[in-house]
Amino acid sequence: MSFFRLSRVSRRLLKPSVSATPSSSSVFHSQQQNIYLSQPITTTTTRHCINTLFKYPLWSRDHEVWSKGTDFHHEKLLGVGWNYRLVAGMSSVVEGNPKKDDKEEKSGGVGGVKEASNWVDLYLPEGARGYAKLARLDKPIGTWLLAWPCMWSIALAADHGSLPSFKMMGLFGCGALLLRGAGCTINDLLDRDIDTKVDRTRLRPIASGLLTPFQGLQFLGLQLLLGLGILLQLNNYSRVLGASSLLLVFSYPLMKRFTFWPQAFLGLTINWGALLGWAAVKGSLEPAVVLPLYLSGVCWTLVYDTIYAHQDKEDDVKVGVKSTALRFGDNTKLWLTGFGTASMGLLTLSGLSADLGWQYYASLVAASGHLGWQIGTADLSSRTDCSKKFVSNKWFGAIIFSGVVLGRTFQ
Repeated sequence: MSFFRLSRVSRRLLKPSVSATPSSSSVFHSQQQNIYLSQPITTTTTRHCINTLFKYPLWSRDHEVWSKGTDFHHEKLLGVGWNYRLVAGMSSVVEGNPKKDDKEEKSGGVGGVKEASNWVDLYLPEGARGYAKLARLDKPIGTWLLAWPCMWSIALAADHGSLPSFKMMGLFGCGALLLRGAGCTINDLLDRDIDTKVDRTRLRPIASGLLTPFQGLQFLGLQLLLGLGILLQLNNYSRVLGASSLLLVFSYPLMKRFTFWPQAFLGLTINWGALLGWAAVKGSLEPAVVLPLYLSGVCWTLVYDTIYAHQDKEDDVKVGVKSTALRFGDNTKLWLTGFGTASMGLLTLSGLSADLGWQYYASLVAASGHLGWQIGTADLSSRTDCSKKFVSNKWFGAIIFSGVVLGRTFQ
């Protein structure tokens, strides 16, 4: 009996269907009548259908094997009128593209964005993951970019023939982690409505609803409290100087609403450690050394963050925010060459004022090559390449730091 029913089903499926409702277009009507013939069922397809029928037998009450459908997707296989289709998957095998479907599933669906798993997802408790991502612990490049100017300054402030203070570098490393996290939290709180409209940012914890704004505020308070604990371990001059940077930290996320130069404002904010590191060691500032160092960091930031901003330029236009990527446009590489040259010139001036050895200037040559490589090879139309160039700046910072240490220690 089962075999008899299976044979009747097979004959029904293999018989071309005729539209029950005439189409208003004769061309479209003829295409509908012949569309099944243009998509023959292969041996692989037949084998899959038979296996499916045995998996979900017709006599089973646990599975609804047949259902009526009139949607166009299945009409292409079985006709325009009320036809039967096999729910177990025959039509998807005939019409679907497995490779495309697999790709869409891995990316979170058609047009979807799904973040790749990282150590935060793998090792942290579920309740802590949102906070870790809010502080960007899964993306440490921002912490490196904030920490390197601090390390340059601490190394410059070391005595001749001496290594930089490891205690100070440890304190500033922890401070960079906390301040960067606080800055990202402020940014996400202020930009939560914008982030939902940008593909790259719509999965951020607050924008996606993983955390509430109130939870973000609580976490911000905790980070600032811990940062205060680090700041209180420095001298009084450094405490005042460090606290004054909070005005920049809180106002930076708003700049892209008012000016095409938010990257310059970021440079003023993220390179504050170039001033603070020297003050923490010396108890004062030496303008001839630290001001060129600070301004060189600002120019460096304009290079790497403009490249970074090219990832979002299309979305920025849609949501109405500004950036140097939009300001420079097709002349971006010309502008970046100018800022890169200025950065290296100011680093040279700072080294001369600090009386560093030749090793430092050798490192500047290497750093110039790295910066030139970034600017020259950056594909500003590729989000992937812009991201790679941006992340590579951790090595630029490391090259300068090694040059300062060698130039101070072995001069």
